[in-house]
Amino acid sequence: MNDAPETSAPPTAPQPVAAPTQASARPSISAVALVALLIATLAMAAAVWSWSDSRERIRDLKTELGRRLAESGTAVSEARLLARNADDAMRQVSEKVAHIESQMATSQQQQLALESLYKEMAQGRDQWTLAEIEQVLLTAAQQLQLAGNVKAAIIALEGADTRLQRLNKPQFTALRRAIAADLANLRAAPSIDEVGASARIEALVARHGSWPLASAQVSEAAQAPRTGGRATDIGQELWAELKRLAQIRRIDGNEAVLLPPEQAYFLRENLRLRLLSARLALLSQDQTAFAADLRAVSTLLKRYFNTRDAGVAAALKEIERLAGLQIAQKLPGIDASLAALEAYKGEH
Repeated sequence: MNDAPETSAPPTAPQPVAAPTQASARPSISAVALVALLIATLAMAAAVWSWSDSRERIRDLKTELGRRLAESGTAVSEARLLARNADDAMRQVSEKVAHIESQMATSQQQQLALESLYKEMAQGRDQWTLAEIEQVLLTAAQQLQLAGNVKAAIIALEGADTRLQRLNKPQFTALRRAIAADLANLRAAPSIDEVGASARIEALVARHGSWPLASAQVSEAAQAPRTGGRATDIGQELWAELKRLAQIRRIDGNEAVLLPPEQAYFLRENLRLRLLSARLALLSQDQTAFAADLRAVSTLLKRYFNTRDAGVAAALKEIERLAGLQIAQKLPGIDASLAALEAYKGEH
């Protein structure tokens, strides 16, 4: 029992060895704290940097957002202006469309009226063709009766025959035969060159102002050369003036020299009017008036104009040739074609 405390003493002996272990544990704890502090510092720095970077980004975002908002505001203003212009344009387009629609409605009504009129007037192709041919034949007959225009009548009959030829139907054979007979008669009719004769009369009208009057002839006595002195010249001039006071001429029944000079204008105008009247009579194929006007022109030329002048002599010959034209001719009619058309209409 006394030995027990001695045996328990050895375990307490190694205590001095445990002191260095605790002393070595304290530095390790300080290193961990330093590392933790360093990490915390780094984390704090990172947080501060992140916060600063986020703040910069937020500021940049705010700036960009403000710029975008300003641009969007400008764009919105422009869009509003464009929308306003588009509304104006749309309103104008709507007005134009309404006007076009009204015109289309009017045109449709007119078209319907024309269609109904066409249906009423032309119930079939044959009837319409006959109506056209009848109008052509009546026009040709009027040209022959009123103006004596054979060429127009021939062209009209040829057109009617062409229309009938395109139809190529046997019921129009009698009508085509009548048209062919009238065409043969018109082509065989004598024709006069009215255009050429009218141009010849117009040429006379253009030259009538240059024809000299017979009353304009003066004595061609040449004055003697003045060789004497002043007294001689005065005597010759006095004698010449005395001779001008009274003149004796041989006119052989031609009173042209008795025409006063102031009447020359009216004489030429009368001559021009006679020529124009002859031209009008030529176009209307009035043989009596044509001959009377040309005869009056010839009388005026022979009585009041210098017939020894080349222009006057040529005009007299031209008037004689024009007076020999036979402008009034009996032209054939197209009665056979009109009768055949009436017969076909009566049968059908």
